[in-house]
Amino acid sequence: MEMTDPHRFLGLHNGGKKIRLLMGVDLEVKGKKVPLEKSKEGFFEYDSESVLTNKDYLIHHSSGLLACDPYAFTPTFSREDETLLGEGRHLNIDDAMGGRICVHEEVEGVKFAVWAPCAKHVSLIGDFNNWDIDRNPMRRMGSSGVWELFIPGLNEGERYKFAIETLEGVIKKKADPYGYQGEMRPNTASVVTRIDHHIWKDHEWMESRTRCLNKPLNIYEVHLGAWKKKGRGFIGYRAIAPLLIAYVKKMGYSHVEFMPVMGHPFDESWGYQVTGFYAISRRYGTVEDFQFLVDQLHQNGIGVILDWVPGHFPKDEHSIAQFDGTYLYEHEDPRQGYHLQWNTHIFNFGRHEVANFLLGSALYYLDKMHIDGLRVDAVSSIVYLDFGRKEGEWVPNVNGDNENLEASHFLQSLNQVVHERFPSVLMIAEESHAFPGVTDPKGLGFDLRWDLGWMNDTLKYFQTPHEHRESAHRILVHEMTYFYDEHHLLPLSHDEVVHEKKSLLSKMPGSEWEKFANLRLLLSYMICHPGKKLLFMGGEFGQWLEWNCNEEIHWDVLGMSYHQQLQECVMQLNAFYKNHPALYENDFSKKGFEWVDHSDQTNSVFSYLRKSEGEILLCIHHFSPEEISHYLVPMKKCDSPKEIFSTDSKEFGGCGIMNHDIVVEKQGIRLSLPPLSTLIIQL
Repeated sequence: MEMTDPHRFLGLHNGGKKIRLLMGVDLEVKGKKVPLEKSKEGFFEYDSESVLTNKDYLIHHSSGLLACDPYAFTPTFSREDETLLGEGRHLNIDDAMGGRICVHEEVEGVKFAVWAPCAKHVSLIGDFNNWDIDRNPMRRMGSSGVWELFIPGLNEGERYKFAIETLEGVIKKKADPYGYQGEMRPNTASVVTRIDHHIWKDHEWMESRTRCLNKPLNIYEVHLGAWKKKGRGFIGYRAIAPLLIAYVKKMGYSHVEFMPVMGHPFDESWGYQVTGFYAISRRYGTVEDFQFLVDQLHQNGIGVILDWVPGHFPKDEHSIAQFDGTYLYEHEDPRQGYHLQWNTHIFNFGRHEVANFLLGSALYYLDKMHIDGLRVDAVSSIVYLDFGRKEGEWVPNVNGDNENLEASHFLQSLNQVVHERFPSVLMIAEESHAFPGVTDPKGLGFDLRWDLGWMNDTLKYFQTPHEHRESAHRILVHEMTYFYDEHHLLPLSHDEVVHEKKSLLSKMPGSEWEKFANLRLLLSYMICHPGKKLLFMGGEFGQWLEWNCNEEIHWDVLGMSYHQQLQECVMQLNAFYKNHPALYENDFSKKGFEWVDHSDQTNSVFSYLRKSEGEILLCIHHFSPEEISHYLVPMKKCDSPKEIFSTDSKEFGGCGIMNHDIVVEKQGIRLSLPPLSTLIIQL
């Protein structure tokens, strides 16, 4: 039998009067069991006196399923689907590919489609056919490389894989690249899943949502498996919803950013080695449960951003690595297709079907999951051919340089399509190597870029012992020389509190009091500085130990006063930020920032203005552990300055040195600078 087109031999033939089956099974024709005869070609056949339709007979599958014949139906994957996928512009690819519940030719069942262009043969295996690779061969759809089959009678919950025979005759049993959910690890089958059970109630949020570029954007980064735990196990999407919502609202964050919740087999990868690019992780519940979590966050005025990882994928045998026996999703040349640093494969962005696969994944989460933004992981590793490689370990592009032109084009197209279809969605790049034009509409086209330069310089400065900060003064000044080249987000993320880097609190120098004062200073410096904000969980209350994904973050430290006071400080900082447009309206315009004095390295003091149309705030940061009395800030034309925030408040654990009366002089204003503090003065 020609294994690329089983429908040519099986199903209804001879004008609808012959039923031909691959296996000997019980057959019902119009409600009556009928005998089968084995032909000389090895098929099992029944000849009818009358013309039959595909709904006139039923097959008793070996698993007990009684349903219509899969080989009596026309294709569910259309010619238009073939064309659009081949050109890489199928914007509804998740509806066309994978295992999807549907009604086809008035019969309920599941349609399956998988891209495996170099496969010799593909069959569908699952519970319904006892995982027998010989029972349900799939048909190849033209030159598209897509294999298709409709199985009547299947429903939600069916486990399945694709058995792919390579040109060398090896059988690979692969999970569905487009599967909406997989089994709980360590099991690896895909699961037929409906994504339309949940009734969304976030209409008000979705209709009023904006991209936040001139609004407060203060993100709380969360790893769902370690924010809260149930014993040693995970708390599900539904159970965590009220806990997370109450906390985020209390603390005053505008958004949560979830570290990857896509299917991944290895807990310790934190979700960054994805095997299910369309699959919500089964660790925490079902797709419907995840939709419930997003919906509840939205109904409570909290946006949701997802970490999304299109740069690489792991080598797991059940996943897309060498999917059809060839280097299909990845490059064959390891200098292009293998990530030495992470031991993973790199996508072949120049292949239309691969780019479409990734584009479809992004659109799926933004559309079907109501996600408000994607943080695209490791953009530098995507756009630079020599990322993490030595000379001779990479292949230059056609121009002889190190830009991955196909990857850059993919990111440009991704952002263009997302902004056209979802104009209120945020696209955020984690880019660490100063690639030009990351947030330029004529460049890569992202909305925001993680300012890792700010993060590295700031943490380097804060880890400097107090007595040496005078010599490190220029580190923080340097930041503003390039800040307006891009639209920046200031990240204090999970990456800075792992792998022996210490927690934020433990990075700080000095005594215990000084460590907490420094952390209050750091977090207030981030709030005052131009740019949007992100803080990883645990930093807001000063976890002492670095983050461990196998543990719940250390809520128990809140039993101690310094930690409670730090949390109170962050809560009030967040509220202050949200209520003062000068801190967010002009983040990306030079008119929103003006240095007052950045030259006082002797006292380790910086002062600058943050401006909006109706408000001017003077921000003063004092990085020394000694109080300075009668300090002169060279502010001209300042009539009635008023201190409206101080991290040195006693309720935050500070000394309580407050400036109730600020002296105005011709040269500027005089006030007391508490040790290791931020003061915000209303002008």
